[in-house]
Amino acid sequence: MKSNFLKCGVIGWCMEILWTGLHAVWRREWKMTGQSSLWMFPIYGMAACIGPISRGLKKVPVFFRGSLYMTGIFAAEFSAGMLLKQYDLCPWDYSASPYNYKGVIRFDYAPVWFLTGLLYEKILSGKG
Repeated sequence: MKSNFLKCGVIGWCMEILWTGLHAVWRREWKMTGQSSLWMFPIYGMAACIGPISRGLKKVPVFFRGSLYMTGIFAAEFSAGMLLKQYDLCPWDYSASPYNYKGVIRFDYAPVWFLTGLLYEKILSGKG
């Protein structure tokens, strides 16, 4: 589980840096500078929980597995965001998005979290 925590933390960081770098293009920032925060490593590392859960869901249709992962990721993002906000340490703020809830989750990211959960499932199963 420790190695999966580290693997998920690193993969999460890389995905976030890629994601924020691609968003820079939409702002016409051609350097495409991606960014993250040290706080994100343990948050992404928690995705290691997907491994044991996915073993119990092998026969469940992909739509339901992805939906479960998406819900779990939203719950983790919300919990971590609200905790970090209490100490003025939250590295993200979605308040400007019309689809935000309390500035810490964006419901329009549902497809992203759905696919991210399935990606982590594949990586943690050893088939990715």
